[in-house]
Amino acid sequence: MTLLFRLIIRSHPMSIKAIFLDRDGVINKEVGYLHKFEDFEFISGIFKSCKYFQSLGYEIIILTNQSGIGRGYYTEGDFLRLNKWMLDQFFLNKINILDVYYCPHRPEDNCNCRKPKPGMFLAAKEEHGIDMDKSWMIGDKEADIQAAFHAGITNTILVKSGHQIDEISSKSKYILDSVINSESVIRN
Repeated sequence: MTLLFRLIIRSHPMSIKAIFLDRDGVINKEVGYLHKFEDFEFISGIFKSCKYFQSLGYEIIILTNQSGIGRGYYTEGDFLRLNKWMLDQFFLNKINILDVYYCPHRPEDNCNCRKPKPGMFLAAKEEHGIDMDKSWMIGDKEADIQAAFHAGITNTILVKSGHQIDEISSKSKYILDSVINSESVIRN
């Protein structure tokens, strides 16, 4: 009986749609190797945008490369403390963040989780039953967009609020000034 139940569940997977957000340059202002509370500054409109996404039924998941850990610039504990503080700020603004995935590796470590590879996306898909066709990625680097494509997400937004971007060669579906402008393209 239990086996049959599992087979039925797997044949009808839960369909959760998500907004995947990069952290630095999308949620907060870009600061090289950010790990201190006093250097963390939220991008204007991030809370309003996240409330809007939630009103449309999206779950919010944060995916962030954190090579500063692998490079020894700060510890995993430093990252986790800052992450908890950030999540507390979202909670105080009545925003639920479903999960945060981070890659602590350096680019030369050639791991599967560091964007532009799709490891963090695939882990979220597996863990939470995300429907990638109905989901979106909002990032500030082409690596965010590439990782989303490799994970099966075609709804992508590249924002100009973080790193310099090459608008001509970008593979992003939309290029916008900031996350707040995403409300004009994400409708449901």
